[in-house]
Amino acid sequence: MPSERILNLKKDKVEKLSEKFKDAKSIVLADYRGLTVEQDTKLRKAMREADIDYSVIKNSIIRFAARENGYDELDQYLSGPTALAISFEDPVAPSKVLSKFAKEYKVLEIKAGIVEGDIVDLEGIKSIANLPSREELVAKVVGGLSSPLYGIVNVLNANIRGLAVALNAIAEKKQAEA
Repeated sequence: MPSERILNLKKDKVEKLSEKFKDAKSIVLADYRGLTVEQDTKLRKAMREADIDYSVIKNSIIRFAARENGYDELDQYLSGPTALAISFEDPVAPSKVLSKFAKEYKVLEIKAGIVEGDIVDLEGIKSIANLPSREELVAKVVGGLSSPLYGIVNVLNANIRGLAVALNAIAEKKQAEA
Protein backbone atom coordinates (compact mmCIF):
# COMPACT_ATOMS: atom_id res chain seq x y z
CA MET A 1 0.00 0.00 0.00
CA PRO A 2 1.42 3.40 -0.99
CA SER A 3 2.40 5.85 1.69
CA GLU A 4 0.31 8.91 2.46
CA ARG A 5 2.93 11.16 0.86
CA ILE A 6 2.76 9.25 -2.44
CA LEU A 7 -1.05 9.27 -2.36
CA ASN A 8 -1.02 13.04 -1.83
CA LEU A 9 1.39 13.46 -4.76
CA LYS A 10 -0.91 11.40 -6.98
CA LYS A 11 -3.98 13.34 -5.83
CA ASP A 12 -2.13 16.55 -6.64
CA LYS A 13 -1.32 15.24 -10.15
CA VAL A 14 -4.95 14.25 -10.69
CA GLU A 15 -6.10 17.68 -9.53
CA LYS A 16 -3.69 19.50 -11.88
CA LEU A 17 -4.64 17.30 -14.83
CA SER A 18 -8.33 17.75 -14.04
CA GLU A 19 -7.84 21.53 -14.25
CA LYS A 20 -6.14 21.10 -17.61
CA PHE A 21 -9.10 19.01 -18.79
CA LYS A 22 -11.45 21.84 -17.80
CA ASP A 23 -9.42 24.54 -19.56
CA ALA A 24 -8.51 22.55 -22.69
CA LYS A 25 -10.00 23.21 -26.13
CA SER A 26 -8.85 19.75 -27.19
CA ILE A 27 -7.00 16.74 -25.88
CA VAL A 28 -5.62 13.87 -27.95
CA LEU A 29 -4.41 10.56 -26.52
CA ALA A 30 -1.69 8.65 -28.33
CA ASP A 31 0.38 5.51 -27.92
CA TYR A 32 4.00 6.49 -28.54
CA ARG A 33 5.55 2.99 -28.23
CA GLY A 34 8.20 2.37 -30.85
CA LEU A 35 9.25 5.98 -31.40
CA THR A 36 12.97 6.52 -31.27
CA VAL A 37 14.42 9.23 -29.06
CA GLU A 38 15.11 11.33 -32.16
CA GLN A 39 11.51 10.95 -33.41
CA ASP A 40 10.10 11.73 -29.98
CA THR A 41 12.30 14.83 -29.76
CA LYS A 42 11.00 16.01 -33.15
CA LEU A 43 7.42 15.39 -32.01
CA ARG A 44 7.92 17.30 -28.76
CA LYS A 45 9.52 20.20 -30.65
CA ALA A 46 6.56 20.36 -33.05
CA MET A 47 4.19 20.32 -30.08
CA ARG A 48 6.01 23.21 -28.40
CA GLU A 49 5.96 25.22 -31.64
CA ALA A 50 2.20 24.66 -31.93
CA ASP A 51 1.74 25.71 -28.27
CA ILE A 52 0.55 22.26 -27.24
CA ASP A 53 1.14 20.76 -23.79
CA TYR A 54 2.51 17.25 -24.52
CA SER A 55 3.34 14.77 -21.77
CA VAL A 56 3.27 11.11 -20.85
CA ILE A 57 0.97 10.45 -17.92
CA LYS A 58 -0.04 7.27 -16.12
CA ASN A 59 -3.38 5.88 -17.24
CA SER A 60 -4.71 5.77 -13.68
CA ILE A 61 -4.12 9.50 -13.25
CA ILE A 62 -5.74 10.24 -16.63
CA ARG A 63 -8.67 7.99 -15.68
CA PHE A 64 -9.32 9.82 -12.38
CA ALA A 65 -9.01 13.26 -14.00
CA ALA A 66 -11.30 12.20 -16.86
CA ARG A 67 -13.93 10.89 -14.43
CA GLU A 68 -13.82 14.13 -12.45
CA ASN A 69 -14.73 15.96 -15.66
CA GLY A 70 -17.41 13.52 -16.83
CA TYR A 71 -15.36 11.74 -19.47
CA ASP A 72 -15.93 8.18 -18.21
CA GLU A 73 -16.04 6.88 -21.82
CA LEU A 74 -12.33 7.62 -22.11
CA ASP A 75 -11.60 4.50 -20.01
CA GLN A 76 -11.73 2.21 -23.04
CA TYR A 77 -8.77 4.05 -24.62
CA LEU A 78 -6.56 3.95 -21.52
CA SER A 79 -4.42 0.88 -22.06
CA GLY A 80 -0.73 0.75 -22.78
CA PRO A 81 1.48 3.81 -22.57
CA THR A 82 -0.45 7.02 -23.12
CA ALA A 83 0.76 10.46 -24.12
CA LEU A 84 -1.55 13.47 -23.87
CA ALA A 85 -1.47 16.41 -26.26
CA ILE A 86 -3.47 19.28 -24.79
CA SER A 87 -4.26 22.57 -26.51
CA PHE A 88 -5.75 25.49 -24.62
CA GLU A 89 -6.09 27.73 -27.71
CA ASP A 90 -6.58 25.83 -30.98
CA PRO A 91 -8.92 22.81 -30.94
CA VAL A 92 -7.46 21.50 -34.22
CA ALA A 93 -3.72 21.77 -33.46
CA PRO A 94 -3.12 18.52 -31.49
CA SER A 95 -5.03 16.49 -34.07
CA LYS A 96 -3.06 18.04 -36.94
CA VAL A 97 0.38 17.58 -35.36
CA LEU A 98 -0.23 14.02 -34.14
CA SER A 99 -1.87 12.95 -37.42
CA LYS A 100 1.08 14.33 -39.38
CA PHE A 101 3.54 12.42 -37.20
CA ALA A 102 1.38 9.25 -37.23
CA LYS A 103 1.58 9.27 -41.05
CA GLU A 104 5.33 9.82 -40.94
CA TYR A 105 6.04 7.34 -38.13
CA LYS A 106 3.67 4.37 -38.40
CA VAL A 107 4.41 3.27 -34.81
CA LEU A 108 2.70 6.34 -33.34
CA GLU A 109 -0.95 5.47 -32.77
CA ILE A 110 -3.65 7.99 -32.04
CA LYS A 111 -6.17 6.51 -29.62
CA ALA A 112 -8.92 9.10 -29.19
CA GLY A 113 -9.49 12.61 -27.96
CA ILE A 114 -11.72 15.26 -26.51
CA VAL A 115 -12.60 18.23 -28.68
CA GLU A 116 -14.68 21.09 -27.29
CA GLY A 117 -16.03 18.78 -24.56
CA ASP A 118 -16.96 15.83 -26.81
CA ILE A 119 -15.12 12.50 -26.88
CA VAL A 120 -13.92 11.75 -30.40
CA ASP A 121 -12.63 8.43 -31.75
CA LEU A 122 -9.72 7.91 -34.15
CA GLU A 123 -11.81 8.66 -37.26
CA GLY A 124 -13.05 11.89 -35.68
CA ILE A 125 -9.50 12.94 -34.88
CA LYS A 126 -8.45 12.25 -38.48
CA SER A 127 -11.32 14.31 -39.89
CA ILE A 128 -10.52 17.18 -37.51
CA ALA A 129 -6.88 17.01 -38.61
CA ASN A 130 -8.00 17.59 -42.21
CA LEU A 131 -9.81 20.81 -41.32
CA PRO A 132 -8.09 24.06 -42.30
CA SER A 133 -6.46 25.98 -39.49
CA ARG A 134 -8.16 28.94 -37.84
CA GLU A 135 -5.88 31.35 -39.71
CA GLU A 136 -6.77 29.76 -43.06
CA LEU A 137 -10.49 30.01 -42.29
CA VAL A 138 -10.17 33.66 -41.25
CA ALA A 139 -8.23 34.42 -44.45
CA LYS A 140 -10.95 32.76 -46.54
CA VAL A 141 -13.68 34.75 -44.81
CA VAL A 142 -11.77 38.02 -45.21
CA GLY A 143 -11.11 37.18 -48.87
CA GLY A 144 -14.78 36.37 -49.40
CA LEU A 145 -15.84 39.64 -47.79
CA SER A 146 -13.31 41.83 -49.59
CA SER A 147 -14.01 40.43 -53.06
CA PRO A 148 -17.45 42.10 -53.46
CA LEU A 149 -15.99 45.36 -52.12
CA TYR A 150 -13.33 45.35 -54.84
CA GLY A 151 -16.11 44.81 -57.39
CA ILE A 152 -18.06 47.82 -56.10
CA VAL A 153 -14.92 49.99 -56.16
CA ASN A 154 -14.21 48.95 -59.77
CA VAL A 155 -17.81 49.71 -60.84
CA LEU A 156 -17.72 53.11 -59.17
CA ASN A 157 -14.31 53.86 -60.69
CA ALA A 158 -15.59 52.84 -64.12
CA ASN A 159 -18.52 55.27 -63.84
CA ILE A 160 -16.26 58.11 -62.74
CA ARG A 161 -13.78 57.23 -65.49
CA GLY A 162 -16.62 57.21 -68.05
CA LEU A 163 -17.89 60.58 -66.80
CA ALA A 164 -14.38 62.06 -67.02
CA VAL A 165 -13.98 60.78 -70.60
CA ALA A 166 -17.40 62.19 -71.61
CA LEU A 167 -16.64 65.59 -70.04
CA ASN A 168 -13.24 65.64 -71.73
CA ALA A 169 -14.87 64.87 -75.10
CA ILE A 170 -17.42 67.69 -74.62
CA ALA A 171 -14.64 70.10 -73.65
CA GLU A 172 -12.61 69.15 -76.77
CA LYS A 173 -15.69 69.55 -78.98
CA LYS A 174 -16.40 73.03 -77.55
CA GLN A 175 -12.76 74.03 -78.10
CA ALA A 176 -12.92 72.77 -81.65
CA GLU A 177 -16.11 74.83 -82.28
CA ALA A 178 -14.57 77.95 -80.80
